[in-house]
Amino acid sequence: MIEYPPKVTEKELVKAYLYLSSNTNKDISLLIERINENYEYWSEVKYKTIPSSFSHEMLWPCVKASRIRNRILVWDQYGINISITNQMQRICHELDMNFGGSWGNGSLIPEENKNQYLISSLMEEAISSSQMEGAATTRKVAKEMLRKKITPRDKSQQMIFNNYQTINFIVENKEKPLTEDMLLKIHRLMTDGTMENPEDAGRFRLNDDVVVEDGITHEVVHTPPSYTEIPNFVKHLCDFFNEERARIFIHPIIRGIIIHFMLAYMHPFTDGNGRTARALFYWYMLKQGYWLTEYLSISRIIARSKKTYEKTYLYVEADDNDIGYFVAYNLRVLELAFKDLQHYICRKTSRKKQADIFLRIGNINERQAEIIRMYYENPKEVITVKDVQIKFGVTPTTAKSDIVGLLNIGILSEISFNKVKKGYIKGNNFDELTSSLL
Repeated sequence: MIEYPPKVTEKELVKAYLYLSSNTNKDISLLIERINENYEYWSEVKYKTIPSSFSHEMLWPCVKASRIRNRILVWDQYGINISITNQMQRICHELDMNFGGSWGNGSLIPEENKNQYLISSLMEEAISSSQMEGAATTRKVAKEMLRKKITPRDKSQQMIFNNYQTINFIVENKEKPLTEDMLLKIHRLMTDGTMENPEDAGRFRLNDDVVVEDGITHEVVHTPPSYTEIPNFVKHLCDFFNEERARIFIHPIIRGIIIHFMLAYMHPFTDGNGRTARALFYWYMLKQGYWLTEYLSISRIIARSKKTYEKTYLYVEADDNDIGYFVAYNLRVLELAFKDLQHYICRKTSRKKQADIFLRIGNINERQAEIIRMYYENPKEVITVKDVQIKFGVTPTTAKSDIVGLLNIGILSEISFNKVKKGYIKGNNFDELTSSLL
């Protein structure tokens, strides 16, 4: 559990407002600015070093007052509010430039590799989002299942398969408005074959038996609003999602994070709320033109700091439904996801340069050069035509043609798995043809 912040009385708030408006101490002003940069919670604020002329008893009321005077009510019914900070606006601006702006001309992602990168990122997002909800399998096994289109063998694999299918469905339908039917469709895709009661897939909960528990202590940390409020909530959610010219402007990225939070807050389904909430955020970002979202694995970053992610939900409820904690955390997640993508592209570009060396063998294409690089790094590699087809996003005919070309020059050799299925290993001429190039 978390420590609740001290209640700030109206008298203390007034005193804090007066202090902030008349304060000439730059150290105090800078301290409060730094606290608000990361939207720090009481458990961190109470340990801050302060000037001798100030007191800890005044610090928290001053932090609260600084946030309240910039407060926006974002969800009237449940009093969900936020103070938009300078740091939030700065991050949103940088993400605007990166997710839909200066990188939009393809300078970050090489055109010839876009499909390959996209498939990989969609897989990563599906795997990480499912693992956060208890899917117990390795990334290697999960990726092999998705690449080779193997039928899921257990609930964990089914969760990942469903998540992957759902993300692809969202990409194909990203321009459509959110409706109740679409929300139920997404939940059905996400949870098919994984629910304790199969009828609950694609259906709102019918009672108030759902609570959110601490994973270790099993203590109840959140009791969602009554199921009777779900119809009105869903209508409001769809309006908020589809709204184009709101009376009060909220940056689209922050609106997307609010959508993520609100679905998890309401918990309209018996299970799969977290996965569905993250899918809605993903959809909203694409709908708003943030095309680079398709190439990010946002859930992988969240999974690395899952405890912090879960705590931000608790901070919101503990501190007067101030969603700033959740927004600040998720903006940092997006920053890190973008950096991860940059590093991933750099690694892939470096590998491509290595693969391009093998083009000097002559009469081979870039895909074949990449296949050679794979065998150079892992001499015991075994691939099939289907592996090549999925890895490069090409037709079976093209994949077979690439393999045959490498067989003809002795780079690969064919082996039989059975009477029908063939595999390909490093060929007899591999070392001779590649040794002089490196």
